[in-house]
Amino acid sequence: MTRTRSALLWGVVGALAFLVLVQAYRLIAGSLGLDLLSGALLALLVGAVVTAIAYVAEPRLATKGRT
Repeated sequence: MTRTRSALLWGVVGALAFLVLVQAYRLIAGSLGLDLLSGALLALLVGAVVTAIAYVAEPRLATKGRT
């Protein structure tokens, strides 16, 4: 698996996890103040940040533990 593909998949995981947290908050606490479009845009932003972090951190984490 390439580094870019791996980072993109982590970004998808991050965005979906954020959407799950938003829905859980709505179920427990009621209205969040975010409409559907705002939540989706925020999830895309979270996904982009997670993708960037995963892309930068992956080489370091892959070599960690090697002697």
